[in-house]
Amino acid sequence: MLLSNISPALESAVSVLTLAEKRQALKALKDNIAATVALQRELKVIVKEDKAIRAEARRIAAIEKARAKLDKLLSKPVGSKAIKANRKPSKPTVFQVEAREANEIARKMAAKKQA
Repeated sequence: MLLSNISPALESAVSVLTLAEKRQALKALKDNIAATVALQRELKVIVKEDKAIRAEARRIAAIEKARAKLDKLLSKPVGSKAIKANRKPSKPTVFQVEAREANEIARKMAAKKQA
């Protein structure tokens, strides 16, 4: 036979067949292979469409998330109120009387530590 990688059992079974039977078997085998290839192509198309649908869903979800974030930002006060709300607090004003009292308290605590 022409094909050297055929098993001996298959070769003996094929050698018994007539030429018409061999042609018929070969045609059936080719049809089976063609059907399998067509099925694989359809499967690839389905997988590709599924990936596209999932990507579109992720894109839509990301857009919705960004819109929600934008709406949240836009709902906050704008203008002078926002500027005042975001301003850092100024340094506290310490009056001279309070400073003297704080210094006295600090001296008393230092004296207790030394004693």
